[in-house]
Amino acid sequence: MTTFARDERHALSDLLLEVGPDAPTLCEGWRTRDLAAHLVLRERRPDAAAGILLPPLAGRTAEVQGRLAAGPWPALVDTVRSGPPRPLQPLDEAINTVEFFVHHEDVRRAADGWEPRALSPAMEAALWRRLRTMARLLFRRAGVTVELEATGQGRARGGSGPDTVRVTGPASELVLLGFGRGSHARVAMDGTPSAVERLRQAPLGV
Repeated sequence: MTTFARDERHALSDLLLEVGPDAPTLCEGWRTRDLAAHLVLRERRPDAAAGILLPPLAGRTAEVQGRLAAGPWPALVDTVRSGPPRPLQPLDEAINTVEFFVHHEDVRRAADGWEPRALSPAMEAALWRRLRTMARLLFRRAGVTVELEATGQGRARGGSGPDTVRVTGPASELVLLGFGRGSHARVAMDGTPSAVERLRQAPLGV
């Protein structure tokens, strides 16, 4: 059965092979080999993945990720493409649709001349469902109240503060904003100049 997570995984894998291991990404300090290694570590090295979210363990995570990144490029991309190990396969759609969409765009939008993809209404709806459940987490450091309005989908709220910024755009672009890719997200922000600037500079994401 085709899923959004699988579609994004395969499209990203194709792009990784096309651009090679040393292409830029939107992830600060990472080339494509580092991004691919992150994805493999996240799914297949639970012994080292904790440092992704827990700073005291970040050293171990960086060490293992570096070893993975130094391996043969085609084999690394093949591991990304092959998907999660069997115990995680039932959770692939739930935990990887947003992950692989965002990282696919990390590679696409790091290149000159990028334009947003035309995603299907079903994909936009899937991204919106996940963003609604994560909005408070993603925008918790926004410094302002954030009112999200996804084109054709609905509204959600995150952040906190006396000032409010209303952000509108496709769900896919709002997801990229929420995950800290605001400089490459095609959204409209409505609020006082100072409030909009605080949101633009805020450390958004997990």
